[in-house]
Amino acid sequence: MLGEQPVNPHNPDDSPVLAPLVAPDTGPAREWAEASAPLVTVHPDDLPEGDSHLSVTRTFCFADLCGFTGYTRTHGPHQAVAMLGEFRRVTRSVAAKRGVRVAKWLGDGVMLVSTSAAAALALGAHLIHYFASRGVQIRVGSATGEALLFEGDDYVGEPVNLAAKLCAAAPPGEMYSVTDDRDLPDWVANVGDVTVQIRGVGPVEGVHRLLPLGLADE
Repeated sequence: MLGEQPVNPHNPDDSPVLAPLVAPDTGPAREWAEASAPLVTVHPDDLPEGDSHLSVTRTFCFADLCGFTGYTRTHGPHQAVAMLGEFRRVTRSVAAKRGVRVAKWLGDGVMLVSTSAAAALALGAHLIHYFASRGVQIRVGSATGEALLFEGDDYVGEPVNLAAKLCAAAPPGEMYSVTDDRDLPDWVANVGDVTVQIRGVGPVEGVHRLLPLGLADE
């Protein structure tokens, strides 16, 4: 019937499958092409020598499973691999729905990149909320700022390092973020600001402690 979600005949759970979304490319290749428009078709002799680096503003998120080593020791490698598989599956699916890119997997963690701070924060909080309902804690670090797009698909800069270190410093089940409060989804709460001592950087003030509503009320 009209309005029903298509169903995957190969899915034994008969869970709905979202219709494919069609959108113009907004990835690194397009950004490089737009930034280098005058140079796209010039003769090889006219192309400037030297390396090029594209500066972009992004929100970076790092998320990881807390206590994964202990979980493996307690439940065994098979259950640990199953948990890691669920973490990656859920992260990949939610990232696609929210328009966030999975930049790379980091063992029991992930690096996420977004052109929208709100989307990145929503994804981080979503992971915390989803896995909390399953008795598993996720920690997240997030930062917005300018970074260099390196070799087409990697990012180098202060916000990348800061987001990673905030993730490492965040308590289990929380997100540490240095983003604008105006980018917070209405279902995510800032439960207070803290100063985080980061090795090699020093004290970082005004770091937001973010939690999904419901968890924030507990």
